Amino acid sequence: MTNAADTRPRTNLLNLTRSELEAFVVDELKQPRFRSDQLWHWIWHKGALGFADMTNLSKDLKTKLAERASLDRPQIDVVRQSVDGTIKLLLRLADGERIETVLIPMGPHYTQCLSTQVGCAMACAFCSTGELGLTRNMTAGEILGQILVGRTHLAQAGLATVRNLVFMGMGEPLMNLTELLRSLETLGSAEGISIASRRATVSSVGIPAGLKILGDSGLAVPAISLHAPTQELRAKLMPKAARVPLDELLACLDRYPIKPRERVTYEYIMLGGVNDSITHAKQLVKLLGHRRCKVNLIGYNPPPADSGIAAPFRAPQQADVLAFEDYLRSKRITTFLRRSMGQDIAAACGQLKLIAG
Repeated sequence: MTNAADTRPRTNLLNLTRSELEAFVVDELKQPRFRSDQLWHWIWHKGALGFADMTNLSKDLKTKLAERASLDRPQIDVVRQSVDGTIKLLLRLADGERIETVLIPMGPHYTQCLSTQVGCAMACAFCSTGELGLTRNMTAGEILGQILVGRTHLAQAGLATVRNLVFMGMGEPLMNLTELLRSLETLGSAEGISIASRRATVSSVGIPAGLKILGDSGLAVPAISLHAPTQELRAKLMPKAARVPLDELLACLDRYPIKPRERVTYEYIMLGGVNDSITHAKQLVKLLGHRRCKVNLIGYNPPPADSGIAAPFRAPQQADVLAFEDYLRSKRITTFLRRSMGQDIAAACGQLKLIAG
């Protein structure tokens, strides 16, 4: 005779926070609380693929878990590796939707670029992901599942593991704030993935209400996609983001609760002949010169030549990039040139568009 409980959908444990997992184990499975600690350790620290691998769980609990729960990770459809060592994974989610995550070699470890949405609604003119439009938000389990898949892939290849995370993949993280915060809460667990807040960076076009909540949480540091030194130019390049006036956005960031040694990071994609002149550098100094910040300059990454996609912009001249950088530094603005990794596999900043063939 079929049990009523057998017809209930199984719970994906990757979607549960620590407290939710405890409640599931105690209230739903009628198991002692310490079993949730064991489960958490197996899922997030050891990266177990199935309940049968969890050697210190009782047979009874394993049976109940097999009936009532799952560990549904994204599945790898395609792997592409760049000449510079960057790895892009095309992942298929449980409903068949696809997203990309990127593993970037950084010395003795990797930084992983995570997606938070299937597609993106922001439609920034220089970003390939924005051309897809927004399909849906990702769940916390899907966001965190990228890390588990990434770490497993690196381990199987005999490579170093992921140490830093940047939420800079597909989507606008603050438009999926609830699931983002649930993900960040899980990241910091000492018995789990154990990546400290200072090693997790959330990139956003700047949504004041979301930034306020993120700042109050203390779970991550922000990187703001600025990309223009004036409201007028930003409105042309980032029309949806620019609905928040620059002065309002900057005032919000001035209030962001950063630690004594931290600074607000501003990302600035340099588009040849559009925002890369000394005049633009002077405008940026006027905007940021009195603020506690740092600027990351990023050369525009056009679609790969073999993609068949026409580039809406051109990359800046190296001389213009260096002159821009020198001017900012001469005005005592901490400035970095961010090296674009994985350009040849469409894995660099602004290139993610499910190009994996």
